[in-house]
Amino acid sequence: MLTTFNPAELPRALQHILDRDEAAAAIADAPTLAQIPRRSFLKIAGAGSLALGVFPAMAQAQAPGKGEAAGLKPTEQPASFVEISPSGEVTVAINRLEFGQGVHTALPLVLAEELDAHWSKVRARLGGNDAAYADPRYGIQMTGGSTALKHSYTQYRELGARARAMLVAAAAAQWKVDAATLRTREGFVLGPNGKKLSYGELAQAAMAQPVPATVVLKNPKDFRLIGKPTGRIDARAKSSGQQSFGIDMHLPGQLTAVIAHPPVFKAQLASLDDAAARAVPGVKAVLRVPVDGGGEGVAVIATGYWPARKGREALKAQWNTDAVEKVDSERQLAQYRELAAQPGARHFDADISALDKAPRHIEAEFSFPYLAHAPMEPLNCTVQMGETGEAGADLYLGTQFAGVDGMAAARVLGLKPEQVRVHVQMAGGGFGRRGVGTSDYVVEACQVALAARRAGLSAPVRMVWSREDDIKGGYYRPMHLHRAKIGFDERGKVLGWDHAIVGQSITAGTMFEGGMIKNGIDATAVEGMREPYPLPMRLTVHHPKLNVPVLWWRSVGSTHTAFVMETLIDEIARSSRQDPVAYRMQMFGDKHPRHRLALQLAVDKSGYGKRQLRAGRAWGVAVHESFDTVVAYVVEASVKDGRPVLHKATAGVHCNLAVNPRTIEAQVQGAALMGLSMCLPGAAITLKDGVVEQSNFGDFAVPRITDMPEIAVHVVPSAEPPTGMGEPGLPPLAPAFANAVAQLTGKPVRKLPFDLA
Repeated sequence: MLTTFNPAELPRALQHILDRDEAAAAIADAPTLAQIPRRSFLKIAGAGSLALGVFPAMAQAQAPGKGEAAGLKPTEQPASFVEISPSGEVTVAINRLEFGQGVHTALPLVLAEELDAHWSKVRARLGGNDAAYADPRYGIQMTGGSTALKHSYTQYRELGARARAMLVAAAAAQWKVDAATLRTREGFVLGPNGKKLSYGELAQAAMAQPVPATVVLKNPKDFRLIGKPTGRIDARAKSSGQQSFGIDMHLPGQLTAVIAHPPVFKAQLASLDDAAARAVPGVKAVLRVPVDGGGEGVAVIATGYWPARKGREALKAQWNTDAVEKVDSERQLAQYRELAAQPGARHFDADISALDKAPRHIEAEFSFPYLAHAPMEPLNCTVQMGETGEAGADLYLGTQFAGVDGMAAARVLGLKPEQVRVHVQMAGGGFGRRGVGTSDYVVEACQVALAARRAGLSAPVRMVWSREDDIKGGYYRPMHLHRAKIGFDERGKVLGWDHAIVGQSITAGTMFEGGMIKNGIDATAVEGMREPYPLPMRLTVHHPKLNVPVLWWRSVGSTHTAFVMETLIDEIARSSRQDPVAYRMQMFGDKHPRHRLALQLAVDKSGYGKRQLRAGRAWGVAVHESFDTVVAYVVEASVKDGRPVLHKATAGVHCNLAVNPRTIEAQVQGAALMGLSMCLPGAAITLKDGVVEQSNFGDFAVPRITDMPEIAVHVVPSAEPPTGMGEPGLPPLAPAFANAVAQLTGKPVRKLPFDLA
């Protein structure tokens, strides 16, 4: 269920570090992230479309071409984003990866609003590593940090307005009238005496018109599309099985490769017997290749996935693990406990001298395991190198970092960045796994393609990881330990809060380190701590280095910080005999109106405090801000046969302007389900003697349809520019669930996944 509203009635961190100005500046200044220059075509070969934009396929020249304006950045040129066919179809280029978050619809919706296009004629396609498709704020091609609409809302409105102005100017020139006397309506320019021209009829002439440097945007009260629940452009193809993803890539003569990775990260091959593998029908080559982190692997290249996999299974490989650390989860937890008790880098350093003298205390330890991303579409990348003597390469993959991956590929292949063309494909999920600073799987695909070429194979090579490959040998949400000692009075006023966090840094050693690590503390590890509560907190952080690759996981640091903060706030409220909602509202004061509105909306819509729950059920509440969006949950839960059960979740969302309320509903539902996945038994990645113990959904549990609660999503009306929505629905779900369980059992939940023993 989704609450909708009339946009005409609307009034008016990256909590994730990626949204911080200093990080953006650091990224923009990095020499390896220079914008790739671009070329523009006047027509798409064979497409039959005349373009206000024609989706440049290869970066070659920065100078503006026909239909482009000098003085405008590549990200501001309609020529790269809008294509209008003679039939009036409008195709909008997307500067992000679409992997389930709905940007394939939301950005065209925004552009179509200002273009005044008929929504039934709007289509979408993905961009690439062209400079035009860089994030307009960061200057690199990226999808992450829930930034798509947050950063490109105004950009796409202006692109639509510029294209509309060019169409109007073309009509005015044809009719020899003042452009100010014309208006547009759903794909037509309307003139005096009933004159009317379609956008398709005007597209070619509009290309010759100057691109306006400045445009006047619509008043939100005049929106026809923005703010209305809209079905997704890609829904039919995806629901009918017709949508192609990166893994579906099939080029003429294409071969498929799989890689045998070392069982322990960074290990080297000691010996290899590949005779049986080479004898498998369809296997073309067995090659030793470098793999991520400095390890060594074996690539099996064949005519298809199954012969390649059978060839890999036939390998007899021995690995030398003597020189690499073998992480063990039990020993790691003990090490983390020792670190938490030691002095470390300080993030907050409030005066907590009153802590020990406080009349009431809570001492708590929280542990959070490694988590795999486990997207439904496993990792893949197809590499097509140019023929002998022909420079350049084409990459086909679903990537969150098209530019970064393109440059990484160029380094491996010995090419210039502009010689690598990244063709972004639709992706079947990612949750951060397709946005890796090391470009691990892309680099491996290029290493395989290069080795294949040297072995005499000139065909395109599609490298595919199985789900087992990624769960056993990928990147993970870091394991974390939190330790808190809190002193408070009978009214719940916190007098002192001493807190320690231990966990690997996600950004250390990556291109993001300079902007994200300050005073030795990775900001992704502490986002969500303390705020929005006025707490006297001393926060110490330790970042041990271990031989386990780590990466952001949907909602990044808030996956653990929100749980700690919201369960402890709830515990203080219970200990001081206060209603958890009233206690939070009192703590917000008048400084956090968006938190107050989101929580109040969830409370009102859920019936909290007014409706009697069934016997054996309890309420749970949590609210958290991430990526500049506040989400509150009020849930109903029970405990059945020692297993926690989530029955219902009511969400209150404050994301400013809701561009497409239906997308918001879908994102909150999906994020809530992923948040639930952290709570259920089996939701952990563990290591024994350096080897990951899990391999697939049989031992790395995800929620089944029977675990899915009833979810109602309600959006706080606002006319302010939209904030992030892909990730903020996840963090508060687990603590709300845990708070309900604590109400039922009388024991706080300190561990994920839940352990009620």
